[in-house]
Amino acid sequence: MSTFVTPGAAVPDAVAACRACGTEIAPSLASCPACHALVHKDRLEALAAAAEAAERDGKPATAAAHWRDALALLPPASQQHTAVGERLRAATAKADGASGSGGAPSHAGRWGALGAVVVFALSKAKLLLLGLTKLKTVLSMLAFLGVYWSTWGWAFGLGMVLSIYVHEMGHVAALRRLGIRADAPLFVPGVGALVMLREHPADARQDADIGLAGPTWGLAAALAALAAGYATGRPLLAAVAHAGAFLNLFNLIPVWQLDGARGFNALSRPQRWAAAGAIVLAWWLSGQRILFLLLAATLFQCFRPAPREAHAPTLVRYVVLLAALAALSARSVVG
Repeated sequence: MSTFVTPGAAVPDAVAACRACGTEIAPSLASCPACHALVHKDRLEALAAAAEAAERDGKPATAAAHWRDALALLPPASQQHTAVGERLRAATAKADGASGSGGAPSHAGRWGALGAVVVFALSKAKLLLLGLTKLKTVLSMLAFLGVYWSTWGWAFGLGMVLSIYVHEMGHVAALRRLGIRADAPLFVPGVGALVMLREHPADARQDADIGLAGPTWGLAAALAALAAGYATGRPLLAAVAHAGAFLNLFNLIPVWQLDGARGFNALSRPQRWAAAGAIVLAWWLSGQRILFLLLAATLFQCFRPAPREAHAPTLVRYVVLLAALAALSARSVVG
């Protein structure tokens, strides 16, 4: 199981008194309760100038990071908060377009499926190696490996640890694309792994994008293991693929801090009912019993508050992940 946690946004040092009217101000306030002057006006002006300069220089991800810092210093109900939120969404959209324009090179090989996986891995190699440069990530991975090793052997344990690591780096990749600062993955032996966010996503759609990025990369890792298993004839690799797909499917359950709950934050009530229908169909076709848990949690979400505005890309992404992971995990992971 994996998740990611968002602590409260950091706020600059406390301001003892409002410079406009002299009223004493609590450290957590963004505006003066007496005259409504912005407490962090100078800092906000500096962040806005830096963001606009980054936009002029063609650096939308940097601009988004500055706008996000500014958003944390504004009163949520203020016009300034709304305006900066719009600038943040625009910068994020440009950053998404820029990151997707390059594309990974396509190479035809003797083993088509394995070749496509290798291309994907090479295109993401720099990011995948990033987490392995962090001591706490490596040490927690080794501790996690020890738990799997003692139960299923080192080879299967290593495969599962790498599968979970790729899943977590999917979250990190989405965070970096959106300009959100976060720590490297941390493994919790016997439980799972998590990524600590240092900032909040701008809205529910960004939160959904970050959440579903983990299962997306996890699916790629499972397909990589499956392709390698077919290419080499090693059943162990196929077992890693099926087990990894199962863990990623579990993460699609829309409860607590699981990735599915993040995705459902951007779905309207009709879309949630559509997701429930997709789960029923996937359950019928695959026979994967864990889909009962997804269906139960989804039906619960159907009666909870939901956005009025539908977001089709999130629903499509969730359903595609659901179908692919259910199909891939349906096979036995034994030998």
